[in-house]
Amino acid sequence: MSAGNTVKLAERRVFSDSFKPLYNEGMGLVEQTAAYLDGPGRAEAKKLSRMAATLYAAESMRLTTRLMQLASWLLLQRAANAGEMTREQVASEKSKVRLDTASASQDVAGWIELPDEFRDLVARSLRLQTRVRHMDDQIYGSGDAPALSLAAHRTNAVSEQIRLLNTAFARG
Repeated sequence: MSAGNTVKLAERRVFSDSFKPLYNEGMGLVEQTAAYLDGPGRAEAKKLSRMAATLYAAESMRLTTRLMQLASWLLLQRAANAGEMTREQVASEKSKVRLDTASASQDVAGWIELPDEFRDLVARSLRLQTRVRHMDDQIYGSGDAPALSLAAHRTNAVSEQIRLLNTAFARG
């Protein structure tokens, strides 16, 4: 079978009605996370040790960054699906979206102290990011790097923080 005849399942999913459940899952996770961080998460964070509270603050930033990037990708795909943007426009715009926001390692000091609901939101966001990144790679061929998994975030913590700071200040 030639490459021109190959059916790309990810592309078919993203550019059809079967995209709606993924979109709803992603946007629902954004809403759940915002409600948690503004409500119970705020109260739970005040009970943490200094080390865990610092980790919570850093991981909250990573979590919200990851979810905003995922929401941007999902909105771009929805716009293409609705005919509001061409696939070429989406491909151009999505180059600004990063689908590689890592997380702290689960064996880092203080991780186990983090609230269960917070750790669950982090894990769910990482799983969603992995799925979306895999689809993105299949549809747009945006990279040869393997998709992030829960285990893939075990990188040099200092390098990761520097990369996050560069990203936050648009230098990276």
